[in-house]
Amino acid sequence: MEAGPITALYAELSGLPAPVSGHVSEEKLPAGLQSYTVDTEWSQSELVRGSRLRYSQRWTLLTDSDHLQSIRAVLPPAPCVPVSGELLSGLSPKRGLRAVIRETGGHQLLEIWDSHGLRKCLNLTALKLHGRVYDDAQFGCLSWSECEDKLLYVAEKSKNTNNGESASVKDRSVYCEDWGEALTNKSVPVICVVDLQSGCVSVLQGVPPDVSPGQALWAPGSQSVFFVGWYHEPFRLGLRFCTNRRSALFELQLDGSCECLSGDNLSVSCPRLSPDGSTLIYLQGRVFGPHNQCQSLQQLDLKSRKTSTLLDVVNRPQTGEFAGVYEGLPPCCWSTDSQRVVFSSANRNWKDLFMVDRRSKKVTSLSDSLSDPSQVYGSWKLLTVQKDLMVVCCSSPNTPPTLRVGFLPPSGEAVTWHTLQRPVITFDFHWTVLDVTPPPEEDNTHYSGLDFGAVLVKPSHPLHEAKIPLVVFIHGGPHSQFPAEWNCTTAGLTELGFAVLMVNYRGSTGFGQDNILSLIGQIGCQDVKDVQNAVLTALRKEFTLDPERLAVIGGSHGGFLSCHLVGQYPEFYRACAARNPVINAATLLGTSDIVDWRYSSVGLQYSYDQIPTAEALAAMLEKSPITHAAKIKAPVLLMLGARDRRVSPHQGLELYKALKSRALPVRLLWFPEDGHSLSRLDTQADCFLNTVLWLHQHL
Repeated sequence: MEAGPITALYAELSGLPAPVSGHVSEEKLPAGLQSYTVDTEWSQSELVRGSRLRYSQRWTLLTDSDHLQSIRAVLPPAPCVPVSGELLSGLSPKRGLRAVIRETGGHQLLEIWDSHGLRKCLNLTALKLHGRVYDDAQFGCLSWSECEDKLLYVAEKSKNTNNGESASVKDRSVYCEDWGEALTNKSVPVICVVDLQSGCVSVLQGVPPDVSPGQALWAPGSQSVFFVGWYHEPFRLGLRFCTNRRSALFELQLDGSCECLSGDNLSVSCPRLSPDGSTLIYLQGRVFGPHNQCQSLQQLDLKSRKTSTLLDVVNRPQTGEFAGVYEGLPPCCWSTDSQRVVFSSANRNWKDLFMVDRRSKKVTSLSDSLSDPSQVYGSWKLLTVQKDLMVVCCSSPNTPPTLRVGFLPPSGEAVTWHTLQRPVITFDFHWTVLDVTPPPEEDNTHYSGLDFGAVLVKPSHPLHEAKIPLVVFIHGGPHSQFPAEWNCTTAGLTELGFAVLMVNYRGSTGFGQDNILSLIGQIGCQDVKDVQNAVLTALRKEFTLDPERLAVIGGSHGGFLSCHLVGQYPEFYRACAARNPVINAATLLGTSDIVDWRYSSVGLQYSYDQIPTAEALAAMLEKSPITHAAKIKAPVLLMLGARDRRVSPHQGLELYKALKSRALPVRLLWFPEDGHSLSRLDTQADCFLNTVLWLHQHL
């Protein structure tokens, strides 16, 4: 294999666009017709510039006014329009005004666009009322008021003192906490309101001093705002990928009075207001423990101020049953009648689309398609539902992201789905979902009878040999999921002749809360054995796989497991490639932004005032791959981000030195500008190229 063709393949695969958001508006037309306009925003990677491009595209659907749920025609889409440089954007629901926060020349601008062009532009940076506007998914928002004359967003608090003077000289070197990995320099968010008529920008007062506000939206009447507040005392813990942080739902009046609307010692997120303004739903979960857990869906009646549970945590779903909520809600998830909520969630080895009826609390799967039975999608991601029209992104391991729409059906009926944008290319891969049951001796006595799964992807027509080398791909988290969806790395490896097994070991999302909790205290053991059993299951079921040519790859906890596997099964695997792996949990304790997980993962309770003990450090060391380093025989490729605040790059360096001292084949890639996710495009291309060459060399 040559570097040029591998890089070209990765550029092609990573350059396939994916829809990331949608907006629906409607209009009555003559002759008994109704039009629905679907505005979508897409993301596309472009390796030549090393940047992620954003563009918008618009579709128009025609329906009969008497039969709104039957799409009569889909007009050709409008040309793609670049929107790169936009940090946030939002369409107003009535007049279709478009608000954009844009960065240009070191300044952040707020622009308001209408059908006649640019209507208003404010230089937010020049006003010096606050720091940078937050555009992340954790805190960021851009919310229109009901009357569409005010906007709401979140920004970093100004470093100036109350009288406008700069902070004193003695304070200029004082340490300022932030919210950790991928949220560097985000420390003290404030809620800001723009009055579009006067052009005035104000920072709302009254947020409790011990919380950081985000995910703000207007309350009915636009005289108050709802927001999620994350408690930051006694100190901040990393928030990225962590839904288990103590937080609460608040209502802040514009006059500065603030009320907490949710219970204490809980984690909340994703508040969403019903179209009739009567009900606010939000997700709620536990504090500490697994960083991503099954969450309940709560509903707050704004008139009575009473909260009830719409969907509870699912501890152990029965076969074919709804498995719980594991993902955030899209910005618009309500039906027009305010009685149904639509959402996507992990469901075993799939990602499915669900609807819950508030009256019956019945959950219905909307993913099954009667309109295109020849096409099976392993992943359904809801982008928006407005005017009862759902806009979804569908994909499978052999089918890149596909844009589809369908109306919410009457009770008991199936959705008629329409594909608006097919991918420019699909791939001739064979993929299947495996269910794996641990052997009796590996059953978890505290959570007995659990199973797990995996997704196997392989070339339909092997390039040369009858037997195909197998790459075992392990997700991080550890409480996340590999659904049967489009994955650029998996597709690239399969296109180059490898089979790929993506394993959802016990502890993965989509299998119930018991499955998640079963991993606590069992890392480095239960999860390692689960991956090994998944590999043995795949080898038994697929005779085309070569048991003599096996490799293992993964990042973060997936890298932790990859290094465990080559240490615990040194004769089994021929190669390993690990991205920012946890190698020694004991030495990681003082350097990670999620110190709580270092205790929880080994079965110990965490508290903010925790002081390490010899027993705790011994438990962490015992469960770490470094204890098996002397047994490793497989060549190891390590890929480390120098700015990783979740898993210090010194973790990988520790294994690198241990292997070098034994003259074992090891190669280390160092990315000085990248963090834990190794998300820069040039980094991703470099990692893919080196991984492929490493696997090819040693398999």
